[in-house]
Amino acid sequence: MRLWAAVLPVALALCVPLAVAQTQIAQTQNVDLPSAPMPNIVKLPGGVVVEQGTPGALPLSLDDAIARGEKRNLQMLLVIQNERIVRGQVLTVENSLLPSLTAKGQIEAQEVNLAAQGFKASSLEGFNLPPGTFSEIVKVNTASARLSLNQQLFNVPAYYLYRSAQQAAKVANLTTLNELGGVTLAVGTQYLLALADASQIANAQALEKADEVAYQQAKASHEAGVGTNLDELRARVQLQTQQQALINNENAFAKDKIALNRLIGLPADQEITLTDTAPYAEFAQLPLEDAKKLAYERRKDLLSLQAQLEVAAKARKAVRAERLPVVSFDGYYGVLGEIGSLYHGVFAATGKVSVPVFQEGQLRGEREVADAQVTGLRQQIESLRVTIEQQIRAAMLDVQSSNDLVKVAKSNVDLATQELQDATDRFSAGVDDNLPVVQAQATLAAAQSRLVETLYQYNQSKLQLARNTGVVESQYKVYLGR
Repeated sequence: MRLWAAVLPVALALCVPLAVAQTQIAQTQNVDLPSAPMPNIVKLPGGVVVEQGTPGALPLSLDDAIARGEKRNLQMLLVIQNERIVRGQVLTVENSLLPSLTAKGQIEAQEVNLAAQGFKASSLEGFNLPPGTFSEIVKVNTASARLSLNQQLFNVPAYYLYRSAQQAAKVANLTTLNELGGVTLAVGTQYLLALADASQIANAQALEKADEVAYQQAKASHEAGVGTNLDELRARVQLQTQQQALINNENAFAKDKIALNRLIGLPADQEITLTDTAPYAEFAQLPLEDAKKLAYERRKDLLSLQAQLEVAAKARKAVRAERLPVVSFDGYYGVLGEIGSLYHGVFAATGKVSVPVFQEGQLRGEREVADAQVTGLRQQIESLRVTIEQQIRAAMLDVQSSNDLVKVAKSNVDLATQELQDATDRFSAGVDDNLPVVQAQATLAAAQSRLVETLYQYNQSKLQLARNTGVVESQYKVYLGR
């Protein structure tokens, strides 16, 4: 440290002029060079990463969004840290079963005033020793080195607690995987919702253009004396109604993109461009029994409860084993002596047997708690198995009904488009006023909006079915038909 303290000022003194010279040269030779781009990731102390916004829109596909969510979503980061905490606790429990070996070195300087402790030089006369034989102030400098060992030779509760901690690490890992599925579902659902908003905007823009054309036609007819003022007013009201719908859709799209940014760890002000389109593919559903079997094997929340049951069972065994004796060993070996003189070996060895004698109330209470925890977890597991079946049945019904709704909505859009075309032709031919046209436009807008909603519901229900069977994080593409 002293060497570094001496060298550091010299190094700074040498580096500062050199850095100034290099800066001057760079400014002279590279005056026209553009500045380097700012990094979009800021690393804070402790490994915390904060992503900054980048200029321009960021292209984002569904796969990119889910991948970002798995890495940057706050809930994912928290469960990962919780898993690290559990792993550290497992190491702590494991250490109680391993030998504890400690090395210790010590140097001690003592100065003892014998006179202050009652020693009198005249007392030596009885031993025929002159009074100056011993000094009243004694200085002693000693040094010692010691190696200590502590080992649990027989401790059944500690062993079962270690096995319980191992299962706790498995629980933490399953919790992380369960949260991964939840993040995948949340990000996928939000991305599909943003795609639905984009489709609503596209439909609203197309209808606004059509309404603009209809309004200009009605206005021209009114100015030419062919049409009525009512036709012009009706067309204008329809145009402004569609403009309101477009504003609302654009606002919903902007807010849903902000929500998507937060789910995947992007800044709220980061502009994104969705590169995927809303998928539509027929989904061949699994038979109910196959889906239940898959869920019982893959649902992380069910597996986590089963692992928690193992934790509680091992802890109950540890409680029952507390009545057994605990055998341990303590000992050390080292050297001790005066500095500059001879050193002598020192050691100690201690065997210890500990048996609980009068702790019956505590042991029974701990056993009662352990039994209650095991029973409660078994009840939760059975309840969750029933809940899983209910969720799968409900998701399958949603997938089937939403698929039928998509087909009907597509047919309605085709029929409404034909109706609008016929009404427009009749108005252009002067057979009828523009009231049927306005009504047909409203019908088509409602049909298109309903188609977008049902398509979103269909894709979201398939993602939910994948989540309920425990495979959404690995098979969401299969369920969406991508």
